[in-house]
Order: sequence, then C-alpha cells, then structure tokens
Amino acid sequence: MSTICNFCQDNIEHLDYKDTKVLRKFVTSEFRIGSAKRNKLCKKHQRRVANAIKISRLMALMPYTRNQTVR
Repeated sequence: MSTICNFCQDNIEHLDYKDTKVLRKFVTSEFRIGSAKRNKLCKKHQRRVANAIKISRLMALMPYTRNQTVR
C-alpha cells in the first residue's frame, strides 16, 4: 500500500531551505520533524525535507523548539 507523494506528483526535485512557509507544514506543533507517514511523503522526499529543515534551523530561519519562537 503506497501513497503517492505530493512532490512526486508535482515533479518537484529541489526544496529550498529558505522557504520556511513550506517547511512549516512538515513539522509538528513542537517543531519536531514529522514522520513520512504523517507528511505523506516518499522516502526520497522525506529525506530532502528533513535536510532542508535542519539547514534552515542551522541558519536560524526556523526554531529548534517551541520556546524559541517569537511571541
């Protein structure tokens, strides 16, 4: 039972770490990276999303935890 990945359907190969609006969809409310099943992504795109989120956190574009968000 395989679900079709949204990135595969739209033929998207590159994820930009600077596009935080898109990356926010793939983290939980506690800013943990969601699982592939929750995100409905294939293995290849789940790895790319996770790497983009990690780079975005390193560049201080996204927070690591909920306590680091601006109130």
